Formats: sequence, C-alpha cells, structure tokens
Amino acid sequence: MTKIVEGLEISEETYVINRALLVKYANASGDQNPIHQDEAFAKSVGLPDVIAHGMLTMALAGKFLSDISGPENVLEFSAKFIKPVVVPANTDVSLIISGKVGEISDGRAKIELLAMCNEVKVLGVAKGVIKLQ
Repeated sequence: MTKIVEGLEISEETYVINRALLVKYANASGDQNPIHQDEAFAKSVGLPDVIAHGMLTMALAGKFLSDISGPENVLEFSAKFIKPVVVPANTDVSLIISGKVGEISDGRAKIELLAMCNEVKVLGVAKGVIKLQ
C-alpha cells in the first residue's frame, strides 16, 4: 500500500455477501435469527428481504482496517448500523468499503470508513484508529 498520509483516499475493497455466507456466519456466530435466513419471516417483520448480520457487515469493515495496517495495529474501530445489507436469494451482493486518512499524530492515523451496498450507505460514523509502523 501507498504510504499513509493525511487526506489519502484508500482504495475500495469489495466483499461478496450471499445467502451461503449468511448460513456460514450464522453457524459460526450462533446467531440463528430468522431475519438472516428465512425470506418469508424477514418480510413478515417488515424487511424487504433477508438481511446480512450487522456484525458480519462490521467484521468486513474491520477486515478492511486490519488489511491496511495489520490486525495488531488496529487500535480503535466503531460504527453505527444505519441501513441493512439486503441479500436476495441466488444473488451475490457487493459490500464496498473505502477509507480516507484523517489526522495523523503520535504514530497513529484516524481512518474514516465508508461502507456502501447497492449505492446505499450501510454504516454511519464508521471510523478507526491504526498504529503506523
């Protein structure tokens, strides 16, 4: 990666989410909430379709940060869930994460993250702090 400097736009990464991944994540996490796997149930509670687990979305944004800096250098990471990642049947959905370097001081860089799916921002106030090497 290019040297991290204030104002640097960090290239986007695309993470593919589909129903098979939701099943794997549900089994690994123990989160078997039917809104993540049962289309009829998801729609019965007012959702447009099955949605990805919020923590899966958050984990992928965290992966973006750790890929930039190395996992041992992620010092802070936070975000708010503002829109769900909708995952229709037989469809690969792209979660696109990008970043911008903010203030750098004391060997640390603040990173503003942008998480988009189908041109909709899905995480708000997404940010991290990484240790520079």
